[in-house]
Amino acid sequence: MAALLLLRPRAVPTGSSKAASLHWTSERAVSVLLLGLLPAAYLYPGAAVDYSLAAALTLHGHWGLGQVITDYVHGDTPIKVANTGLYVLSAVTFAGLCYFNYYDVGICKAVAMLWSI
Repeated sequence: MAALLLLRPRAVPTGSSKAASLHWTSERAVSVLLLGLLPAAYLYPGAAVDYSLAAALTLHGHWGLGQVITDYVHGDTPIKVANTGLYVLSAVTFAGLCYFNYYDVGICKAVAMLWSI
């Protein structure tokens, strides 16, 4: 009887599926937000759109590169190093875009200037 109890399949807890579902929904919401921000950047360039683009692009890139790390980096130490690097990269990216928006022409105007070349 004890042998049968050991062979019985058990559900392995895999974390919060509600949190995973919320994260997935958030990723899709940011993607849809970017679809709306791109035409808005063309039609209504300004500081609000510039900073919204800075936040949305950084978050979108952070989550995307996070999935690359999840899929291709293995081992505890390499994962910790890669995730730390990702957070540093994301923070520097967001800070750089905000700096560009505040002290230079901004994302919308910069893209318009590139298109006019």
